[in-house]
Amino acid sequence: MDKLSGEKIILAIESSCDETGCAIIKGDTLIANAVSTQIEIHQKYGGVMPEIASRLHLENVLVVINEALVKANITLDDLDAIAVTRGPGLIGALHVGLQAAKTLAFVLGIPLIPVHHLCGHIYANEYTNQLKFPLLAVVVSGGNTELVYMKDNLQFEIIGETKDDAIGESFDKVARVLGLPYPGGVAIDKLSKLGQHTYKLPMPMHDGTLNFSYSGLKTAVINMVHTAEQNGAKVDINNMAKSFQDVAVGEIIDRVKRATSKYKFKQIVLAGGVSANSYLRSEIVDTYKGSDIQVIIPPIWCTTDNAAMIAKVGSYLYKEKVFAPLTLGVDPSWKIEDYRKF
Repeated sequence: MDKLSGEKIILAIESSCDETGCAIIKGDTLIANAVSTQIEIHQKYGGVMPEIASRLHLENVLVVINEALVKANITLDDLDAIAVTRGPGLIGALHVGLQAAKTLAFVLGIPLIPVHHLCGHIYANEYTNQLKFPLLAVVVSGGNTELVYMKDNLQFEIIGETKDDAIGESFDKVARVLGLPYPGGVAIDKLSKLGQHTYKLPMPMHDGTLNFSYSGLKTAVINMVHTAEQNGAKVDINNMAKSFQDVAVGEIIDRVKRATSKYKFKQIVLAGGVSANSYLRSEIVDTYKGSDIQVIIPPIWCTTDNAAMIAKVGSYLYKEKVFAPLTLGVDPSWKIEDYRKF
């Protein structure tokens, strides 16, 4: 096959946290997507254990690569490039995916494409809707809470971000103190539908910016639960879930409203694991119903970590020849604005 013409075939690898993924994209068409999840393993610890995650990535990375190749009905020789998540994420987990990707790129003599994990979450929406610029990407996950202004394709500017805990991290920690299973966001979202907003919780940071802070909210819930336990009282878990989620999601809606009053957007795009939250989805859709701003919500399968989203970004970067040397290292705190710097 002439690798300088025709639809390019890119194999992508994702291993930033607790999902080992491999996907293959041909042109604009996703032809394979394989994911091995570690959730059941980490549930017994109440959260992701980095060392265990890395070991499981080592066990699973070749399995998902082979599964993707079989699904796509191609061989390694058909590939035009290898895309891989370089960061952000857990350093040990990232290393596993990157080493696999560099090995493939070296053996096959094809380009290595470094992809920013959050870029992937944003572009996952293109599997259902074409992105229209300028847009506001609302990136909400276990490790990130950011408002990203995109003036055009592959142009990112952070206009708001968390100053401490991410919203997803707060969901997990609140769930843990309430005795709920990991991942906490799923459990809280479910139980909140059975409760009422009866607990008075502090509103996080309001300094006139588009930034977020969730440490105070999380700590308030933890202290309230511990105080109740010391006094021999019980916290109504459903009501606490509802009260916490209302405030946590309310902060996202508040900052999005501020952003849309300050900037002109054609779209608002939800991205990241917390974009699966049913309350956040309904609130943001209702907020902009009938407006000139189109709200895009990713399919549930694309809210969790996967390689399909990495492949989508990789296809754009391939066209711009954003290739990395085989000396490339991971960057656990890689900024989305620096996605071309490696």
